Amino acid sequence: MGDPATMDALWNSVVLSLVTAVVGAVIGGVLAYVLTTGAPGGALRRLVTAACSVLAQFGGALLAFAFIATLGTNGLVTRALASSLGITIDPNYLSTLSGFIPVYLYFQIPLMVIVFLPAVDGIRPQWREACETLGGSTWAFWRHVGGPLLLPPFLGSVLLLFANAFSAYATAATLVSQYNPLIALQIRGALISETGLGAPNFAKALALLMVLVVGVMMALYYLLQRRASRWLR
Repeated sequence: MGDPATMDALWNSVVLSLVTAVVGAVIGGVLAYVLTTGAPGGALRRLVTAACSVLAQFGGALLAFAFIATLGTNGLVTRALASSLGITIDPNYLSTLSGFIPVYLYFQIPLMVIVFLPAVDGIRPQWREACETLGGSTWAFWRHVGGPLLLPPFLGSVLLLFANAFSAYATAATLVSQYNPLIALQIRGALISETGLGAPNFAKALALLMVLVVGVMMALYYLLQRRASRWLR
């Protein structure tokens, strides 16, 4: 477990999961709030939530192929930028850690909308009306009422998105084939070796490490959700 390659893969997985979780939570949280400002049964809200339900499950090889066909060496956007603006995209961009970020955000943002929307719906209009009746401004409402109530479910959603990205495998495995920059791909490399020298016990140890990390995230998520449920029901 102390092998430098293993530690680098673990660090890359944590960084990728944390970045996509935070960015996806911020963008998805704003989108969820915008949806609550409209009619509860409006067509726009139903359309967006239905799309998010589909896109949150759209991953694996299909998602990787979609990005390769768009931003790959001969992708539509790549060729359009090269022919019209003279901009050249690195052909290995999607195989790098920074290239994983937009791919993972494709399913992280819709997932955030789905899990955070009920919490935003839990903010009752009567609370804001009471704040305004007592002379409170919009900033005062979000500072003392809305913000503290939404902070636990927001942090819990970040943890859920972190676990979702940390355990993702098929998308990264399709984009990368020559090396294993993530811990999940390290497990694949230990189980499947081109020379026939696999290391199944090492793969099990890495899998146990992933289970422990995800278990800690889910325990913290449960505690935050239980705290939020006191008010947001």
